[in-house]
Amino acid sequence: MGFLLAMSRIYLPRSIQKSRLSELFRATADAFQRQAPQLEGYSLEQYLTKYALFTAENAERTIRQGNEYEVKERLYNNACRIGQNIREELKVQTLEEVMLACEVIYKALKIEFHGDLQGQIDIRSCFFSSFYSSDVCRIVSSLDEGLVAGLSGCLRMEFSQRITEGNKCCRARLLAAGSSL
Repeated sequence: MGFLLAMSRIYLPRSIQKSRLSELFRATADAFQRQAPQLEGYSLEQYLTKYALFTAENAERTIRQGNEYEVKERLYNNACRIGQNIREELKVQTLEEVMLACEVIYKALKIEFHGDLQGQIDIRSCFFSSFYSSDVCRIVSSLDEGLVAGLSGCLRMEFSQRITEGNKCCRARLLAAGSSL
């Protein structure tokens, strides 16, 4: 395991969390073809709330406009680039390191992520679940899928259940490209 990944499990400075969230916000706004709001002076909690409201509003607009496929593709691609950058920075190489990196990233987003070496993922709580409908979640989860693809270099994340659908947790699995559950 790379040094930065090991250290980020222990401590991730707020400034880095805010910087990464700003990067995610810009990538998400770009995918929705909107301007990201200014976030100067906001706390991390306020960043997350602003992000949740922004993504929910824009995903709902996407649904009304009927261009979900295009938006999901842009969300996926933008998040994949972020995942690739993090993969390089943290020197992520193994499935264990992918899962550990996800744990760190999602913790900063107030998402309780648990993954195992068989590629099973449980998300036991999610900050965003109180902001998103199941339809909005299906669109926005393209970010999760892209991030994991970029972090892993080749794996595909496939959800089988979501909190926003009334389940106790989200469940997903990492699969080799081209395979299915």
